[in-house]
Amino acid sequence: MTFKTLDNLNDIAGKRVLVRVDLNVPVKDGKVTDATRIERVAPTILELSKKGAKVILLAHFGRPKGQPVADQSLSQIVSAVKDVLGKPVAVAQDCIGDHAKAAVDAMKDGDILLLENTRFHAGEEKNDAEFTKALAANGDIYVNDAFSAAHRAHASTEGLARLLPAHAGRTMQAELEALEKGLGNPKRPVVAIVGGAKVSTKIDLLMNLVKKVDALVIGGGMANTFLAARGTNVGKSLCEHDLADTAKQIMIEAATAGCAIILPEDGVVAREFKAGADNETVAIDAIPADAMVLDVGPRSIETVKAWISRAQTLVWNGPLGAFEIAPFDAATVAAAKHAAARTKEGALISVAGGGDTVAALNHAGVADDFTYVSTAGGAFLEWMEGKPLPGVDVLQQK
Repeated sequence: MTFKTLDNLNDIAGKRVLVRVDLNVPVKDGKVTDATRIERVAPTILELSKKGAKVILLAHFGRPKGQPVADQSLSQIVSAVKDVLGKPVAVAQDCIGDHAKAAVDAMKDGDILLLENTRFHAGEEKNDAEFTKALAANGDIYVNDAFSAAHRAHASTEGLARLLPAHAGRTMQAELEALEKGLGNPKRPVVAIVGGAKVSTKIDLLMNLVKKVDALVIGGGMANTFLAARGTNVGKSLCEHDLADTAKQIMIEAATAGCAIILPEDGVVAREFKAGADNETVAIDAIPADAMVLDVGPRSIETVKAWISRAQTLVWNGPLGAFEIAPFDAATVAAAKHAAARTKEGALISVAGGGDTVAALNHAGVADDFTYVSTAGGAFLEWMEGKPLPGVDVLQQK
């Protein structure tokens, strides 16, 4: 995977650099409640500003469906952007046309300008040629630092890279380099941990992984579907019984590819799903008919840790149990801490992503100890599924 980065941008003082960022942050009562995405793109913005570029930010916010919507204006997050950057940030009332041009023309070298929500125009999501040209009119160079939007072929994520010299920002660069280490060209053995509630949301992911990894650990509610497909009675556990044939097919694909499927050997069961619920640990073939599995048991944890110890690369998406509620977080926390310790020793490359995964690693207190934790959500999942990412593909040098 070869692409230009900010290292290829020298002598850019006075140049207008259009930077696609992800500022789709949570807002409550007009205040940003989590600035993580702003913090992730800050290094790119500040580096370009320091080099004297006129930094022009392109971003979407919400789903305004091609027309201006007051409560989806980027103006409400500009103060948070200023706070994170520690610099003034001007705002334009539009991302194209006279308002945008006037704001860009008023910029001095090193200035930062936030253009209004690109999705206020229907041409954004349609990747319309005329809209893309209108965006490009205000830039000399294009930088994409929004991996989280790279699975969309929109004007500001894909179209612009065809009209202007295109580069990956620092966040995009870090993400792509981490993903290349994770599945593109990994050190082996490669172990994947996939958890979560349902197999139905991760069929493509599982089908792709069994062809690429040496072992696949399946946890969470989705493990019950595989166990049931194998003939295990899972009691009242969350289980998609109608996907038994799909689970069997995934296991056949894994056997053909030489990928070991690791399923729970024991489970922590309870009669109700609540914090501190009465629970017991049972062998996986002895689940009571009136109970549900809410976490994998200690024997299973040791097996997972052994596979992590054997691995040189770990890819993780989804918790092993109902980690949000104690004591059903034990397996996820134990595995996460073991992976983090191996990573800190330099023995493991660990790449994780997906909303629940990030929350689980934060809960375990080890997110900062993994090699890379992606906050990209859908784009990370589509990469794991082996699907093309238009915003990435267009950056690659042919």
